[in-house]
Amino acid sequence: MKGPAFGVIALRGGTMKASPNQRFGALLSESPVYAVTDDALPIEHLDAVLAAILDAGVRIVQYRDKVRSDRERVAIARRLGDQVRAAGGLLIVDDRVDLAIAGQADGAHLGQDDLPLDVGRQLMGQNMLLGASASHLEEIEPDRLQNVDYLGFGALFATETKTDAEYAGLDLFREACARANLPVVGIGGITAERVPEVMACGAAGVAVVSALFRAPDPGEAARRLLRAARGAANAP
Repeated sequence: MKGPAFGVIALRGGTMKASPNQRFGALLSESPVYAVTDDALPIEHLDAVLAAILDAGVRIVQYRDKVRSDRERVAIARRLGDQVRAAGGLLIVDDRVDLAIAGQADGAHLGQDDLPLDVGRQLMGQNMLLGASASHLEEIEPDRLQNVDYLGFGALFATETKTDAEYAGLDLFREACARANLPVVGIGGITAERVPEVMACGAAGVAVVSALFRAPDPGEAARRLLRAARGAANAP
């Protein structure tokens, strides 16, 4: 088993290892589709979908699992982490810093009801990646996000995978992107057709669940999403 993925940064006169939180921005820029796993799927299907989307070019994956035991989630996180890092990517664990550490993931993503962000950072140290969720503008104040590497904002559209998600919408999302001083990823009901309008709000990337993990052809779905996101990011 390998731990968090340290890459290499070229410097004048030599190189240095880059930590997961140092690599995140460049990876998201290169591959602006942030995949979030679907815990309604059997684990063998999860493995197959993950292999397909990594082959298509997805490099940032969040392991979201609210149904299995902690012991199972640690084992799955370690296996998925090895798979993602072999492709040059990063694995993030949803909600639980302890599982991210035990599962040797590259980071954790914390919501409003999870550990306080400053506590999460203390437990993980300075090198692991830390993301935060928000649905309102008051949740993106700099004091709250000073320990955070990126923000997940939404839900932008209705979503079947998180029926209790607070609805934010594109107007609020556009303002959040303008105010935030860190990369913002849109989430909630995003499809390939909706990607351009989400990226036009100033998003650094799009987070998707169903559009990948429930697609008939996850690899082709990933390629369509990546084409749409890259095209929108490069639009004048």
